[in-house]
Amino acid sequence: MSLRFLAGALLALSMASAQAQSFSFGLWGDMPYQKAGDDPKIPALIKSINQSDIAFSIYDGDIKDGSSKCTDDIYAAALTMFGGLDKPVIYVPGDNEWTDCHRLNNGGYDGLERLAYLRKTMFPTTRSLGKRTLPLVHQAPPGEKFVENTRFAHHGIVFAALNVPGSNNNKILDEKDCTQKSARTTAHCEASNAEYLERDAANVRWLQEAFAQAKAGKARGLVLVIQADPGFDLPETEDKDESQAPGVSGYRNFISSVITETEQFSGQVLLVHGDTHFFKADKPLYSPTRLLANLTRLQTFGSPLIHWVRVTVEPKNPNVFTIHPVIVKQ
Repeated sequence: MSLRFLAGALLALSMASAQAQSFSFGLWGDMPYQKAGDDPKIPALIKSINQSDIAFSIYDGDIKDGSSKCTDDIYAAALTMFGGLDKPVIYVPGDNEWTDCHRLNNGGYDGLERLAYLRKTMFPTTRSLGKRTLPLVHQAPPGEKFVENTRFAHHGIVFAALNVPGSNNNKILDEKDCTQKSARTTAHCEASNAEYLERDAANVRWLQEAFAQAKAGKARGLVLVIQADPGFDLPETEDKDESQAPGVSGYRNFISSVITETEQFSGQVLLVHGDTHFFKADKPLYSPTRLLANLTRLQTFGSPLIHWVRVTVEPKNPNVFTIHPVIVKQ
């Protein structure tokens, strides 16, 4: 029996014994941004989260802004920030800390080298970050590909975090996309597209495993957390589906899998992402005129809006998830 299968079986057992318990968790990300002067606002945010009744929080990517250097110290600073949380915090990678590091104003790094460094640095153990930690199931051992994809269950609800970042999921469309304001060469971009395909396939497998876990444990709800806005808010016109635009093509396979799995799941699905920096909760799938009723999208706050979102889970409530924006006074 594999360790991952055993961990999944234990998760199912723990879920079955905790179906009816209510709890709350927090969501935040896309902060602090140096260019927005966010640093002085972070202590009030951390204090607000620490004084709340949440069981844990999840950070949905972007530990820095998209026009500052991807130096090693930004990862260390993020670990220090997460270390200020009294309760567990689960980190999900964003585009600013690896996908976009090729940009000249980011230092012209090799994004894949930064991803490898992130995997070794931001996931130092198999547990979460924070002063108090919780155990996580990882898709791979520490330091290896896809270690950043994590999963856990809490009081009968399954949580899955996946590395689906902004900037079209690291899919590069053409030579102009490859080299504009970038230190990348054609070889770099070919390697990035190969990385995208491999990680996208791994993400779909992890997604499918999360749904299988939720079904096996008869979970009332499943929470999926990614960083990227996969194009839900593009303009919708009668004769054109903008969700098929090239600039969001890197998300099609993953979102298609989300739809397929959600259709076959009897519980509620909460799909969380950052990237766009303003709070929003809606039901964007399938389209403005056709509803995937058991999926809710939650878009979290981001710089310069240094706030967070509290989600209350009530398994006996038909909607399961109740969303509360928390405005932090500065």
